[in-house]
Amino acid sequence: MRHPFPFSALVGQEEMKRAMILTAVDPGIGGVLVFGDRGTGKSTAVRALAALLPPISVVAGSPTNAASGAAQADWEPEGGESREVPTPVIDLPLGATEDRVVGALDIERALTRGEKAFEPGLLARANRGYLYIDEVNLLEDHVVDLLLDVAQSGENVVEREGLSVRHDARFVLVGSGNPEEGELRPQLLDRFGLSVEVGSPTDIEERIEVIRRRVAYEGDPESFVAKWAKADAEIREAILAARASLSSVETPDAALRDCAELCLALGSDGLRGELTLTRAARALAAYEDASAVTRDHLRRIAPMALGHRLRRDPLDDSGSGARVARMLDDVLA
Repeated sequence: MRHPFPFSALVGQEEMKRAMILTAVDPGIGGVLVFGDRGTGKSTAVRALAALLPPISVVAGSPTNAASGAAQADWEPEGGESREVPTPVIDLPLGATEDRVVGALDIERALTRGEKAFEPGLLARANRGYLYIDEVNLLEDHVVDLLLDVAQSGENVVEREGLSVRHDARFVLVGSGNPEEGELRPQLLDRFGLSVEVGSPTDIEERIEVIRRRVAYEGDPESFVAKWAKADAEIREAILAARASLSSVETPDAALRDCAELCLALGSDGLRGELTLTRAARALAAYEDASAVTRDHLRRIAPMALGHRLRRDPLDDSGSGARVARMLDDVLA
């Protein structure tokens, strides 16, 4: 099987790559929403990041990627020894049925034999990995409702005819789409921790470099991957080091005050903005081997953590990114 395109070989799109890395450092940030033109590397980036991450240890035969030593659901087959598998990246197609997403329960077998016969769905396969949804703004409402429930609880529950099956479903949700094709439901939009906008490069040299690297990759994938292996390994080691040091990163009261004042000035609803901004800033500080969150971290994270949480202002036709930038200058002057 051909190795995915190396993460370090992606040209440009620094904001998108930073957002992806931060969710790898701290999956609790809540996933990434990427809006922009087609062909700008959105799906390539998530597969590349997952490929450079270290494999996960799972119980052999577990359809939910259960960790070694973790309790398995009563419907799962008895697992064997643990084994290492690549970090899963599961695509959720727009036309997927509810049973395919959450899994299907064999009612006849359950009633006649008294056995919980469960066929796991996409959410089970995505556990401890990434769930990727292209054209997420076109997702059907009933699937959106399912995702909202699972994103809140970290658990998938399937109930049919009085029978109940549940399993862990903790994953990093990555959605991409073109805003011209429709808006995302506010409830789902708010569940994404970070949001970035990407566009086609306008610099001639950058466009040429994109083409050059893609041609080289398609011509000789093994050599191309080997060429970028060292750079990918450096990113992997930085992510692992950040995970280890994340809990020790300090968040001074001054930084918390900055977060609260910024969100209040922007008029973001609820407190999810402050919480996400704080978590993402801590992840960035850990990734850069800093001991505490600074205003610089907040400045660099605020647009992607808060831009998609702003209320619409009919008197302001500037984009959300511009509004956040203006407020950063005012609040964090």
